[in-house]
Amino acid sequence: MTTMTDSSVREFKMPDVGEGLTEAEILKWYVQPGDTVTDGQVVCEVETAKAAVELPIPYDGVVRELHFPEGTTVDVGTSIIAVAVGDGAAAAAEPVQEAVAETAAEEPKPEGRQPVLVGYGVATSSTKRRPRKGAEAPAAAQAPSAAIQAELNGHGPAAPAAPAAPAAPAAPVTGDRPLAKPPVRKLAKDLGVDLATVVPSGPDGIITREDVHAAVAAPEPAQTAAPRSEPAAPAPSPSAPTSYDTTRETRIPVKGVRKATAAAMVGSAFTAPHVTEFVTVDVTRTMKLVEELKQDKEYTGLRVNPLLLIAKALLVAIKRNPDINASWDEAAQEIVVKHYVNLGIAAATPRGLIVPNIKDAHAQTLPQLAGSLGELVSTAREGKTSPAAMQGGTVTITNVGVFGVDTGTPILNPGESAILAVGAIKLQPWVHKGKVKPRQVTTLALSFDHRLVDGELGSKVLADVAAVLEQPKRLISWA
Repeated sequence: MTTMTDSSVREFKMPDVGEGLTEAEILKWYVQPGDTVTDGQVVCEVETAKAAVELPIPYDGVVRELHFPEGTTVDVGTSIIAVAVGDGAAAAAEPVQEAVAETAAEEPKPEGRQPVLVGYGVATSSTKRRPRKGAEAPAAAQAPSAAIQAELNGHGPAAPAAPAAPAAPAAPVTGDRPLAKPPVRKLAKDLGVDLATVVPSGPDGIITREDVHAAVAAPEPAQTAAPRSEPAAPAPSPSAPTSYDTTRETRIPVKGVRKATAAAMVGSAFTAPHVTEFVTVDVTRTMKLVEELKQDKEYTGLRVNPLLLIAKALLVAIKRNPDINASWDEAAQEIVVKHYVNLGIAAATPRGLIVPNIKDAHAQTLPQLAGSLGELVSTAREGKTSPAAMQGGTVTITNVGVFGVDTGTPILNPGESAILAVGAIKLQPWVHKGKVKPRQVTTLALSFDHRLVDGELGSKVLADVAAVLEQPKRLISWA
């Protein structure tokens, strides 16, 4: 077997994939030890406080070791994967080839399986995580016998027992540890559950919270092994309090996008003095214009909806009142007026609320803005929004109306001076031309930083947005 030198191994460190980020969680590995990688190949997906990002490897070689399992939060600058390069690549691949050859000699080949290249086999079962160095292949490949299970649980040799129906396989182990995220391990510890006895249901054999709860609720199995040598802990008194009732509560770790959003909102709420103003407006003509644009050939294939015209109305209002598009520089004690608009659009995603923005939205035509909105929404839904797309916003729109809500008091994004909330558009009785008629009506709410936006300026901006939505022809005369 060839021996590798340390000089032939390159360590790939967790990069700073966003401005000022200090950590990221490894969501998924796309490679395993022994796999060949090339420069630019994506090896894993990580989640930062702003987005999910795929990381490419910057050199060719063979994966030697993954330093952290999926679900681990790693500090920026910490090595996450070791890759053998140059002469070391062949040496790294050799142990894998030998292991495959030994396994092929010991185990019968499944029917219908044909010989394939080393490292690229035909899966005969669901994907399993490869055992780390030191893990025994039989323990990871098949359900352990009663004796082996007893050893895993810390018991002595198993006593003879009558034949019983085969039990469900216990959790696969990596080394001596079953696969589970830190919060799940803590939950199991609090509930006194041995993870080695838990049947996993997560991807790649990972134990979930539900698996731990199921283990607690399951009936106590019959004893087939000798008792532990150490005395058992006394059972708690019926009156003894527990940490919390897991059947009545669900605990969700706060991390990634949710953690960053929470910190940003707290910082914004207690730093910038918020003022919110409201206006209810008849948007019947705007809704008619939306339907007309949908039939226009120039908008074929584009995302045309009320949000498009609301965004354009806000851009027109900012053009007429440019001082609203500013930020507060605490260190310099200055108000920084921006001569460009990076329009943020709040988007709800499975990972939490994110606010990507359309760069230089003020310079886009209505069809261009429609295309930008469509791309922004589809990218956010796919979880592919880049950290750069969420930086540098100047003003934001949040559309709470899609949830049937009339309006709200939105909190400013840090570094921005204003945010517009759009409520649900509903058919309501409205006085139109002296008569009560059913009209499409909505309520707008504008929150602004009162350090740099006074009541007059904030009112003018909100009134201009409402005026454009009531009479969309103003988009032509005011633009």
